[in-house]
Amino acid sequence: MQDSPNGDTALALDLALTIRHDGKGGIADDLTDPAGLTTWVRAHPGAVPDTAGFVADAPALAAVRDLRAAVRALFAHAVRPGEPSPADAARLLPVPEALERLNTAAARMPTVPVLHWPEDTDPFVRRPAAVARGDLTAALAGAAIAFLAGPDRQRLRACHAPRCVRYFLKEHPRQEWCKPSCGNRARVARHHERHRPDDRTPSTGNAQGWVAHPSQGVR
Repeated sequence: MQDSPNGDTALALDLALTIRHDGKGGIADDLTDPAGLTTWVRAHPGAVPDTAGFVADAPALAAVRDLRAAVRALFAHAVRPGEPSPADAARLLPVPEALERLNTAAARMPTVPVLHWPEDTDPFVRRPAAVARGDLTAALAGAAIAFLAGPDRQRLRACHAPRCVRYFLKEHPRQEWCKPSCGNRARVARHHERHRPDDRTPSTGNAQGWVAHPSQGVR
């Protein structure tokens, strides 16, 4: 069993998973309007400095949706040679465009140099984000970059159970689906496929499908 994902990984995954199955055979989008983005951000403490007071507007929504498209394209790239999520497999951004969009968004987050000088070692500089001036899109882009450049990326998979469009982190070697309910649906679908009746109609036979011997009459 793998460790729980860190904050950056969880935030990047949750952004991608705002595209989901609607339970009726279609695709749902949690970020269709500013109210949806407001609700999503308030459910993710730490996404911006004042999460509780965050209120999205139309430009913020457009920026986050553009970033999400880039993240999902890079997730699809990361799971190769596996297939991407069927939710957007036919309309993924080209990888160079997705990278440019992600890096441009991340560049909007200001950083400050901080000097560290532990005992008996050389000094070094870290550049943490200036939290007080945090930008939502930049923060989400930074989380996605940290995830894609980190070890958790190797566990990223797309779930291909019937009706599922989720990405998930593989927690053990035999895991194929994002959650048990998806595994159940996949096994049922495989069972039905294996036991599907043959569509071919026998050339000689009765309504029950048995073939009469020439010496016997049809009963």
